[in-house]
Amino acid sequence: MKKVFDWIDNRTGARKLTQEALYENVPGGARWRYIWGSTLTFTLFIQFVTGIFLWMAYSPGSQSAWASVYYIQHEMTGGWLLRGIHHFTAQAMTILLVLHLMQVVVDGAYKAPREVNFWFGLILLLLVLGLSLTGYLLPWDQKGYWATRVATNIAAITPIIGPSLQKLIVGGSDYGHHTLTRFFALHAGVLPAMIIALLVGHIYLFRKHGITAKKPYRKPDAAFWPDQVLKDAVACMAVLAAILFFVLRYRGAELAAPADGSEPYSAARPEWYFLFLFQFLKYFPGGTEIWGAIVIPTVLVIIVFAMPFIGNWKLGHRFNIGFLIAVMGGAGLLTYLAYAEDGKNPSFALAVKEAHRDAARVKILAQAPSGIPDSGAATLLRNDALTQGPKLFAKNCATCHRYDGHDGTGLLVADPSSGPDLKGFASREWIAGLMDPEKISTPHYYGGTKFENGKMARFVKKSVAEFSPEEREQLHKVILALSAEANLKSQAEVDKRDIKLIEEGRTLMANETMRCAECHKFHQYEDEPNGPDLTGYGSRDWLIQIIANPAHERFYGDRNDRMPAFADEGIMTAREIEMIAEWMRGEWYEPESASGAQ
Repeated sequence: MKKVFDWIDNRTGARKLTQEALYENVPGGARWRYIWGSTLTFTLFIQFVTGIFLWMAYSPGSQSAWASVYYIQHEMTGGWLLRGIHHFTAQAMTILLVLHLMQVVVDGAYKAPREVNFWFGLILLLLVLGLSLTGYLLPWDQKGYWATRVATNIAAITPIIGPSLQKLIVGGSDYGHHTLTRFFALHAGVLPAMIIALLVGHIYLFRKHGITAKKPYRKPDAAFWPDQVLKDAVACMAVLAAILFFVLRYRGAELAAPADGSEPYSAARPEWYFLFLFQFLKYFPGGTEIWGAIVIPTVLVIIVFAMPFIGNWKLGHRFNIGFLIAVMGGAGLLTYLAYAEDGKNPSFALAVKEAHRDAARVKILAQAPSGIPDSGAATLLRNDALTQGPKLFAKNCATCHRYDGHDGTGLLVADPSSGPDLKGFASREWIAGLMDPEKISTPHYYGGTKFENGKMARFVKKSVAEFSPEEREQLHKVILALSAEANLKSQAEVDKRDIKLIEEGRTLMANETMRCAECHKFHQYEDEPNGPDLTGYGSRDWLIQIIANPAHERFYGDRNDRMPAFADEGIMTAREIEMIAEWMRGEWYEPESASGAQ
């Protein structure tokens, strides 16, 4: 082996390089405060390795990016671990860079002749933050998409070049495929190349000038090997252990719902290390954003770059330390305020809940036999009744109706309702309440409508209230029969069990006591109806048609009470109406295991 090593050394000079690297003099001996540079190099190495493996499975396209990250996260062997390490190492790098900067400033390692190396380090810090910013978009999920929109909108307020700069970054006038490819090129190519070049220069200058240590030395000088190498190795392993802890704690990195520019995302926030700037911008409303987004941050960065010159003054070094502490303290305070405000904001809490729900839902849809369509993962939620139903209800129906007392999404509406509460519509319980003399004219049903004291309400409050026990038993069968028309999935078993009672109820709907056929058509029973057709009442087709046009002769005709014809007036598309109907009926895709458990 000695001959092999001699041959290699003769051709490469490896022994001399190793000697210079391992036996460099450390003034005052090994110290824990010197570990930050090594831990940063270690985390950067982790990022390059994990990034390359992620690159192998990633597809940078607006219709394929989310699907490829989903594949990494949920299907590729060890993919969640790989992505989690990459995600949390990026956060660790930010912390280590700040600690390294503080150590350099406190030790005065920015002073002559180390100014250029200090500037290299600052540029590296900015480039690493650039990596975090560009990487945030790459999963092409709602969280990264909307946070990136905020960041690129800041670029638009740059004087003179703002709009052109934003268009260059975005890749056009709107966010889409070219935005993603630009950010990917920066994240995987341009910025890493710049970081490697600067890191080589940074290490070269560090070796040239040596370690800055305060005098007098507490210990005698020592070589880099073995004591400082051991301390660096222990620190690197501690950093790796912390990263793995968070990876295992959170089961990798979060993957939100696919990016969709048509779906506002109120839960959008930057990563925690950019949160201070997000909070800072709140104090600059209107046309003053430029001060919070560009002017003040630029001034602060210029001061940090000028520290080597400021440090030459009598009190300059103390000023630099105090300035850095003040900036870090201010950033910490702003971060705390951002979290505190979000914690007290019910709208944000609801938005986060919805975001988590959508993320869980799209995972279920992606695992369906049909998989992710060629049109992109965003269409999974766009065509999902469970996801879109509540939103469409809140937008189009909650002005008059409620759903279990809220607008469908969980938000309470200040104005009183002027239509029935539609939670459980056409179920046995809902119809039983409608036929209850104590409930029919309450806001839950006809209260607030022009039918509050109409013929139906008068019949229930007068006639039904006086029903004999036998008639009440007949009414119960009628309720079962009418609810069975809806063919609700949630009642399938009990409808099957009560089939005889349902058949009796269908016959009873035409008798003189129940008097249903006096106003309503029901299959073959018809006696000049002037109320909604009860054939197929509450079924998917029935709901779609009444939402499309409640004034149709099959339903209310000219007696319709303010309800718009959502299809005929172009308020909603056919698919949107279908999704509201499906959501109200509880019909949406569920895995077979979940369906079987219901």
